[in-house]
Amino acid sequence: MSFVPVLHAEWIKIRTLRSLLGALAAVFAVTVAFSAVTAAQADRSDPLFSVFFGVSLGQVAAVVFGALAVSGEYRGGALRLTLASVPDRTRWFAAKSVAVALPVLAVALPTGLVTLAVGRGPAGLTWAEGLRGVAGCALYLTLMALLAAGLAAVLRSGVGTLGLLIPFLLTVSFVVGDLDSGAADYLPDRAGQLALHSASEGPLGPWAGLAVSALWAAAALGAGAWCVRRRDA
Repeated sequence: MSFVPVLHAEWIKIRTLRSLLGALAAVFAVTVAFSAVTAAQADRSDPLFSVFFGVSLGQVAAVVFGALAVSGEYRGGALRLTLASVPDRTRWFAAKSVAVALPVLAVALPTGLVTLAVGRGPAGLTWAEGLRGVAGCALYLTLMALLAAGLAAVLRSGVGTLGLLIPFLLTVSFVVGDLDSGAADYLPDRAGQLALHSASEGPLGPWAGLAVSALWAAAALGAGAWCVRRRDA
């Protein structure tokens, strides 16, 4: 089976599962809602992050989406049925990764635009800053979903993936950042969110930070693909 039919099959799985559609809706709702609250009390020292603060919480929904989209294959022998139709495991995992990335990107782009529309006025952003925030929002959320997808393929568990990533994103990363800002600059969440800050004080710029997050996501997907190829379904 060629790549396009495999991708189509994976998309059908995603759009027919309420939990995944709910996670996508939460990406939009949580990001916009929390951004609207913080934008109304804009921090003049970093107005861009005031507008896009909700991404810090919206990323949890993106992680949930990526983790559940992959871990669902390991419940009830679903992966065995999938691989019976698509024996090429690398092709299947590539299609699964694309099927994760595209919906998140499609939701994250309007999420960023609505967030900008809601918060730009109170924060006093320029359009250049705002558009960078929109692009950073969309790319960052997509990369976090892919990071979760790759890790779910390694752990073969949605619970394990979320139990590792969510505390890390909400707690551990901030603690490490307070203790050692040099190393923390290269963590996937802190590096990627540099695109959502008006200025960067560390060694990375906004696009370099997103590149670091992309490397983390690529490493997780590479490890996931290796596990899919080597392990029994």
